[in-house]
Amino acid sequence: MARSRVLLVNNGTLSLNQLRRRFEEFGSATDVVDVASVPARLDGRHQAIVLSGTKVRAYDTTFYRPLIDLIMTCDVPVFGICGGMQIIAVSQGASLAEGPQRVGGYDVEVDKDEALFTHVKPTVTVFHRHTLYVRQAPPGFRSIGRSEHAPVEFLRSDDGRIFGAQAHLEFRGDGRNILRGFADLYR
Repeated sequence: MARSRVLLVNNGTLSLNQLRRRFEEFGSATDVVDVASVPARLDGRHQAIVLSGTKVRAYDTTFYRPLIDLIMTCDVPVFGICGGMQIIAVSQGASLAEGPQRVGGYDVEVDKDEALFTHVKPTVTVFHRHTLYVRQAPPGFRSIGRSEHAPVEFLRSDDGRIFGAQAHLEFRGDGRNILRGFADLYR
């Protein structure tokens, strides 16, 4: 059986190596491209797309247009991590709101009926490093995880193909196990 490949889009995260290592631990090869270099189509080469976090530009839909076009038209699972989720949500009509700065581990309640959460308990502890939050899922998406500070800690598209996490899942055991749940969707 051929090894699965993940297209990892680097939006300027400081933890690219950790994120890449997680998918390689699950047996997937990873190809990293920066956001300015995303292909127009996958052409069957990749079985999933992962968007890393970013510190800036989630509202710059012109800058992200090639990436948004790719993820909205491809037929593989997509996962946006932190700023990657914000890019997806904003492109589909959501707003970001300022909130308390959170750095470190925070508890989040997740919807256990979601395949993404197969390997975790109903309350997970995930790593946060941000001050912007998606307060309401955009049209065509719904919240599948929430916390005291963020009603949309995790989101999923109505067709079940696109996911997002406010947290940096490349850190901590629960985050790793959520990424493992995502890997189960494309392997």
